[in-house]
Amino acid sequence: MQIPGFKSLEEVEQAFGVKIPDSEREKLQEVIEKHPMFIPDYYARLIDWSDPNDPIKNIIFPSLDELDVSGSYDTSGEKENTVLTGLQHKYKETALLLVTNRCAGYCRHCFRKRLVGIPTNETLKLFDRAVEYIKEHPEITNVLISGGDPLVLPTDVIEYFLSELSKIPHLKFIRFGSRVPVFYPMRIYEDTKLLEVFSKYSTPERRVYLVTHFNHPNEVTKEARKAVDSLIRAGVPVSNQTVLLKGVNDTPEVLATLMKEITSAGVIPYYVFQCRPVSRVKTHFQVPLKEGYWIVEGAKRMLDGHAKRFKYIMSHKTGKIEIVGVMGDEIFLKYHQAKNPENVGKFFRMKLTPNAGWLDDLEPVEEEVCAT
Repeated sequence: MQIPGFKSLEEVEQAFGVKIPDSEREKLQEVIEKHPMFIPDYYARLIDWSDPNDPIKNIIFPSLDELDVSGSYDTSGEKENTVLTGLQHKYKETALLLVTNRCAGYCRHCFRKRLVGIPTNETLKLFDRAVEYIKEHPEITNVLISGGDPLVLPTDVIEYFLSELSKIPHLKFIRFGSRVPVFYPMRIYEDTKLLEVFSKYSTPERRVYLVTHFNHPNEVTKEARKAVDSLIRAGVPVSNQTVLLKGVNDTPEVLATLMKEITSAGVIPYYVFQCRPVSRVKTHFQVPLKEGYWIVEGAKRMLDGHAKRFKYIMSHKTGKIEIVGVMGDEIFLKYHQAKNPENVGKFFRMKLTPNAGWLDDLEPVEEEVCAT
């Protein structure tokens, strides 16, 4: 599928009258050679190119901050959970399929920067073998089809995925992880075949869900709303995973407005993720946990009902950890999901250092010793 857009600095300059300083051009080119740029034409037109701090630009346009390689390219332990090329099985109930390394646009905060938009050996090569693995593991109740972005693939391929997975009796639901409703929504509402496929396979017996990724209120356009509405009318519920990003949505007001807008569009807030300490992302986008907690709680105070149902989560290599509370210099955490099933629901606390942005940055709490 061809999406019109911009792959080079020169194309952006010509289209929008932008002048990139010569002092930055060479270094930005170095960034792009490592992690390609692609800005869909539709999405590029949401940017105020005259504003150096435009939040949409921050999401999609390369930055000199990406030269900082602090962090890791695999913060969630995906390599150790890969059982077949392109198939991960971290949580016993869920199989994750990486079906492509392409996206409709390349987010600069992507936690899979190690593979998205560049040659990789991590995406699925043999779909039928993955199906056999899922058949052989009846504890798997759901499949998440991700990548890259599966909705950039041809509709016939998407239909094949659904037709084969729908034959597995112990699967209760199938999810697609896609930012297409945000980056290129017309892919959804203009493709009647795609909507027919979703309608065919999303049934009362086995629902198909779409998990998308709105990060800023400016992304909730009339086109995006139309894409969401088309999915809902095709029987596909839509939920949202936001990433808390410095320079994009790191105020209670912006985060609350985002949740109000997506809820009004029919998208259910699901998670707000702590930005992962990914190489070329960590110093650019990550908000310290101490600040992040109060941003999230400040936003929730402005919300009610469905708009405030989301959880603030760290997707750590040991599991999804909910950030429950902060008191003084301590942070309270709970395993919302865990690689080790015995840890699910485990509640614990850590010492919160001022700049800590991840579980590994926190320190153990020194337990008080009672006098005898």
